[in-house]
Amino acid sequence: MGVEFVDTNTVIYSLGEDATKRRKALAILAGKPIVSIQVLNETANTMRRKLDFDIPAIRRFLMDLMQESRVHPITPTTVLAALTIAERYGFSHYDSLIVATAIDAGCDMLYSEDMQHGQIIDNRLTVINPFRSRVG
Repeated sequence: MGVEFVDTNTVIYSLGEDATKRRKALAILAGKPIVSIQVLNETANTMRRKLDFDIPAIRRFLMDLMQESRVHPITPTTVLAALTIAERYGFSHYDSLIVATAIDAGCDMLYSEDMQHGQIIDNRLTVINPFRSRVG
């Protein structure tokens, strides 16, 4: 298995009520994937604004996530690389920043449902949507 990066939706599904998605998300997180500072921030925001977690619960969850994952920083170089990715692939800035950070971290797999399943970016990073329907 390669080096894996997880997008925010995978982390959020680990907290959800959908048992199938939660089980898949927890299995991915058990592999100690790489997350970025962006993923931590988006997770905190979603937990607070959409899932109604209180600050102490968010803090505990993020501390556990940081201990169970590898956290990769976002640098000015990463931000500039994200602009190049956005220009080349047409992704939003924030999706491009996820991709740029995953590439910078040396990942070859990105778990996300926000981009096309199976898409290969810069001949080195494959987008995997672990929550997609197997039908069709």
